[in-house]
Amino acid sequence: MTAATETQHLVVVGGGMVAQRLVEALLERETGGWHVSVFAEEPRLPYDRVALTSYFSARDPEELVLGDPAMWDDPRVTLHRDCKVEGIDREARTVTDRLGRVHAYDELVLATGSSAFVPPIPGADLPGVFVYRTVDDVAALRGWVDQVRAGRADDTVERPVRGAVIGGGLLGLEAAGALRALGAQATVVQFGTHLMDVQIDLGGGEALKRLINDKGIAVRCSSATERMRADRTSGHVSRLDFADGGRLPVDIVVVATGVRPRDELARAADLPVGERGGAVVDLACRTEDPHVSAVGEVACIEGRCIGLVAPGYAMAEVVVDRLLGGPATFPGADTATKLKLQGVDVASFGDAFARTEGAMELVHADPVAGVYKKLVLADDARTLLGGVFVGDAAPFASLRPMLGAELPGDPGAFLLPEGGGGGAPQLELPDGAGVCSCNNVSAGTIRGAVTEHGCTDLAAVKACTRAGTSCGSCLPLVKKITTAELERAGIEVSNALCEHFELSRAQLFDAVRVADLHTFSEIIERFGRVPEAAADDLPVGPGRGCDICKPTIASILASLGNGHILAGEQASLQDTNDHVMANMQKDGTYSVVPRIPGGEITPDGLLVIGQVAKDFGLYTKITGGQRIDMFGARIEQLPDIWRRLVEHGFESGHAYGKSLRTVKSCVGSTWCRYGVQDAVGMAVELELRYRGLRSPHKIKLGVSGCARECAEARGKDVGVIATDNGWNVYVGGNGGFTPRHARLLAEDLSSEELLRTIDRYLMYYIRTADRLQRTAAWMEDVEGGLDGVRAVIMEDSLGICADLDAAMVRHVGEYEDEWRAVLEDPEKLRRFGSFVNAPTTPDPDLAYVAERGQRRPATADERADAPVIAGPVLEVRV
Repeated sequence: MTAATETQHLVVVGGGMVAQRLVEALLERETGGWHVSVFAEEPRLPYDRVALTSYFSARDPEELVLGDPAMWDDPRVTLHRDCKVEGIDREARTVTDRLGRVHAYDELVLATGSSAFVPPIPGADLPGVFVYRTVDDVAALRGWVDQVRAGRADDTVERPVRGAVIGGGLLGLEAAGALRALGAQATVVQFGTHLMDVQIDLGGGEALKRLINDKGIAVRCSSATERMRADRTSGHVSRLDFADGGRLPVDIVVVATGVRPRDELARAADLPVGERGGAVVDLACRTEDPHVSAVGEVACIEGRCIGLVAPGYAMAEVVVDRLLGGPATFPGADTATKLKLQGVDVASFGDAFARTEGAMELVHADPVAGVYKKLVLADDARTLLGGVFVGDAAPFASLRPMLGAELPGDPGAFLLPEGGGGGAPQLELPDGAGVCSCNNVSAGTIRGAVTEHGCTDLAAVKACTRAGTSCGSCLPLVKKITTAELERAGIEVSNALCEHFELSRAQLFDAVRVADLHTFSEIIERFGRVPEAAADDLPVGPGRGCDICKPTIASILASLGNGHILAGEQASLQDTNDHVMANMQKDGTYSVVPRIPGGEITPDGLLVIGQVAKDFGLYTKITGGQRIDMFGARIEQLPDIWRRLVEHGFESGHAYGKSLRTVKSCVGSTWCRYGVQDAVGMAVELELRYRGLRSPHKIKLGVSGCARECAEARGKDVGVIATDNGWNVYVGGNGGFTPRHARLLAEDLSSEELLRTIDRYLMYYIRTADRLQRTAAWMEDVEGGLDGVRAVIMEDSLGICADLDAAMVRHVGEYEDEWRAVLEDPEKLRRFGSFVNAPTTPDPDLAYVAERGQRRPATADERADAPVIAGPVLEVRV
């Protein structure tokens, strides 16, 4: 390859993860020398196959899309979806697609990946036997489970769906976990002596088997499947026969025995292929033809095909560099692996089987705790060669980048549980150590983001380097390196809330709680400080605070049940919206949002809201959280509007507060023929339980009554999805400027277990998050991430669950409607007036125009050029 001097055509055959990375990398590095055509067999944008299992838990396939979808609208890129390439003419440098169209290329990249390998087992083609490779495979599998269950709806005895997974590797275990998430039984059938025998040793395999059994998944090792037999009536798969004479009745079988490279195009084009398949390439990822490259699982590099995404990404970067005239070569494969199965921590890296001559194995095993950890060291007992972690993979992120380096101190310290002997020595990773294998980001690159590119926080480092933007497992290490480099550069890494408090928000929350303080004056006198410039001018009290600490302390006091937000000194701490318990709009008026728990409302309730909006001339809009928002109220009208609503059973929806906003729900089993649980009832219960709960930022929940996920719960801070066995709960999803998908915290919970889990999650968040930090960002920062949160609230690892439970009980017991409390207090009511001498006079500058049958604020041009509706539209009846 040579550097492009004019626009040339690059054809990429394949639309998977590696193809997406290649296109992304090329667009980032060049400005117009290449046009790229991508031919994808699937009818969708490239998606994250690593997260494929999450689709079982009701995730929309569109949520798996990689990178920025807008990339495919770039004029330099053409994506042909559902368009398989059928042939290559190397001499003419053309490819022919399935429609017979011929496309010329200057350079061609094969990124066709691999296909699922199905062993030649008699009966493997029966209905009910599936592979596990694409979104369509997963959708078909989920549909089959539903079909089997529906066929038994009229049975007098309820029978579970019986599933089996042939293959006990990474993909097989994830598939088994997915079957359990669908409410089916699951048995893993492994030909080898233990699970994940390619990645971990026998000791680790035995520990893993116990963990898998604890998840309700059966395991059969050293079992060869001899035949799959069909049911005589339906013709569907109904039984597995094993070589040892054993049998297993089944309704569904998933084959996850490995993959084979999709090298048929390379073979047809007479390109050399490896002994076990794959287009043979050199370290520049070029085939025998200098104009044809191969990347990812279809590339046979250094004699083998590598079925991991990180090496594929590295190959994509090499090809892009070569296209632009660079000298890059493949740096070697990082074969580290980590199992992605909720509640089962497994990881391995390097020479996990101690095959290196003279290698030593250092093992820590705790069968009672279900933990197995092993380090493989060179014969000097210091140089790290590999490791295996089962049940506790916490050391994995820090140790994997140290592969080939000497460990400081006693290597055994890295295997001890936290608090079990002084802890592991602090590691200073060399610049060349890989931190993010998905995106090939080294420790030196992360340090450079701080020292050379001015990044001062984790979010900036992620944006600059891409570290942690794929699977996210490296984020704790990325944050640690970032913080250390900031401190080394003399940049103060401060968690101080503001100039008045050196404590962070979480520290201040605990200080106020323990000291039992109830006013800003007490808090700033006890824990605050006053800038020298203001020390002589301001007395101790709210005047000494700022726009950061005053609303933060107001929120802390509200979270601790300190009475009404407008009571006493607290009133002066609130921001604009909280101060009037309504949201200010751009024209200076306010919106009113009554609470509608779970989106459930009676016809009479609808009539009340409609009449109030009509009488006060308010614009109405149904919000994204299933509530009705009324816009255009003047401040002096707010109490009159509230009074009408409260008289008919409505209360504040807290749309103005950093608190629970809504609990969105689908109709669930109440009406929907697919619903498996009462989503509306659960949503109402959750909203009434957490209403008024003040927090570092707004909180939104969602409840879906089945796996079809109509309530979009995976986009919420807490998402609940019904299963046949109870409820799955997801956490850490957010909208806003950086949308995040919630991640599975626990599954198949009873209603009581669900409430307890959410209680603890929200209280832990409220106590430990930073000011204005959404749950998604908090989950990245909290020690241990999702696993750390799970340990705290599900396993009580910090011993605080009883305290969290008690705090929520207090909140529920002390709740009062903030609107009603104002209406019953003449002192608070006096705050709501436009002018002292004319409390009911509308602002003469307010002007509106008609739009779609309602009024809205007029723009500056509309004020100048068109008649406007000034003042109230209708006579107000109070």
